[in-house]
Amino acid sequence: MKLSDSKHDGVEDFGENLKVLPTSDQIKELQTILRDRNTTRSDFKFYADRLIRLVIEESLNQLPFSKCVVTTPTGASYQGLKYQKGNCGVSIVRSGEAMEQGLRDCCRSIRIGKILVESDADTHEARVVYARFPEDISRRKVLLMYPIMSTGNTVIKAVAVLKEHNVAEENIILSNLFCTPFAAKSVMAAYPQMQILTSEVHHVAPNHFGQKYFGTD
Repeated sequence: MKLSDSKHDGVEDFGENLKVLPTSDQIKELQTILRDRNTTRSDFKFYADRLIRLVIEESLNQLPFSKCVVTTPTGASYQGLKYQKGNCGVSIVRSGEAMEQGLRDCCRSIRIGKILVESDADTHEARVVYARFPEDISRRKVLLMYPIMSTGNTVIKAVAVLKEHNVAEENIILSNLFCTPFAAKSVMAAYPQMQILTSEVHHVAPNHFGQKYFGTD
């Protein structure tokens, strides 16, 4: 599956490190259901989980692979691929936790850390309340999970914490469902070497269940 080039999809160009899932009827249907104010809470969760799985699957495609040879049950050799060691997930609590199961469904033994970032009610300034990572996170590729970005402030703060733990900017991939153009610009300006994979860059946020289920910055 080829990722969309924003310059050719009617979306502003945010740089080569922001990738958008290619538009398909299935993805457009999922996005439509998640934005529909008449969608029930149970339906929202079901279809959000489907979209999360698609985003996680494509995020994993951005991780490095190495060639390998395995022997089939018939004794033949098969030229294949395997993930290079040193990958982990980090969810931004609480909304990012909704994406953890999708990652575990694809990589059941992957280690997952957490960051809790809160925004000041008056100034909207983000501050880190809690962070827990694998001890060797500085040597790992990190899938940072955060479903909805409105301003990008929470992600910017979370990435700053990862960099404080010596994670290289180019080793971070943000897995995201929806982000606004403002958030995309803000995050890419702050961390131009980080990759962002999202299903859609749009001004309109998901419906009220999305705000309750995921939260937003």
